[in-house]
Amino acid sequence: MLPGVREAVREGAERVHLTQDALATGLTAELARRLEVDGARVVAGAGSGALLQQYLNAHSGPGTAVVHGWPSFELYPLLIRNAGATPIAVPAEPQDLRALAAAVTPETRVVLLCNPNNPTGEVLGQDAVAEFLDLLPPGVLVLIDEAYREFAEPGALADGLALAAADDRVAVVRTFSKSHGLLGLRVGYLVAPGPVAAALRPTLPFFRVGTLAQAAALAALDAEPRMREQCAEVAAERDRVRAGLLDLGWDVPPSGGNFLWLRLGRDNQSFVDHLAAGGVAVREIAGAGVRVSTGTPEANDLVLALAKEFAA
Repeated sequence: MLPGVREAVREGAERVHLTQDALATGLTAELARRLEVDGARVVAGAGSGALLQQYLNAHSGPGTAVVHGWPSFELYPLLIRNAGATPIAVPAEPQDLRALAAAVTPETRVVLLCNPNNPTGEVLGQDAVAEFLDLLPPGVLVLIDEAYREFAEPGALADGLALAAADDRVAVVRTFSKSHGLLGLRVGYLVAPGPVAAALRPTLPFFRVGTLAQAAALAALDAEPRMREQCAEVAAERDRVRAGLLDLGWDVPPSGGNFLWLRLGRDNQSFVDHLAAGGVAVREIAGAGVRVSTGTPEANDLVLALAKEFAA
């Protein structure tokens, strides 16, 4: 946990029997201040997953389609179907933004971009995303999912907020779960043009940020220098593990997330099983590869040792 979070949760526990700030207006205002955007453009929610669902419920629906790359966040198809829309997955690794744009039809309402992409770790730069936006019809909205942005190399990632400020089709969703260590409390936020954000507000009472989560998020915002240090430490461990796996001759692309993507082909599941036997949980995703989260140095050492056994 970041400095101040534990204390904020303890103090907040004294107020959980009260309604308090039911719509997280205080947190929303603080986010708007720090991001230097109008408060009407910010929506605080119960994690980026809940905000994705709220956004899709508001801006897609029956008879519409939502386009996304694949492999990408596993829950995209479920969230899209929950909204009554049809998911259109565009297979490509790395992502083919021209193919993504070509998949847009008159039924398409939203395109989802995951940047850095989960699970592959791919990072899309400013020019690539700007050129992609130029290929889209005027009425198609773009939601950029930046759940892992703090783990990417500074300056490599497209600036979603700048794109959203310049283009009324673009929105950005972020989370406190990864970089700020609040996974169990569920806090995230979305930045969008005023009308796009306003469409989410009727559902805020049902996707609310809890009292403890608000207190923890405000404390975590005050600990940004330490958050940046911790993300850099995680990224260094991620790259150390990647170097070890590359030494084994494996296909492991660079990652901008807090995870690595191993492309072992027919050996994907066998590798998952081998690590499980050694006490390490990793997952095969979409039949395309294995996602390995970055853990403690000790856990990462174990991954490398088990990978060396597997390679032998």
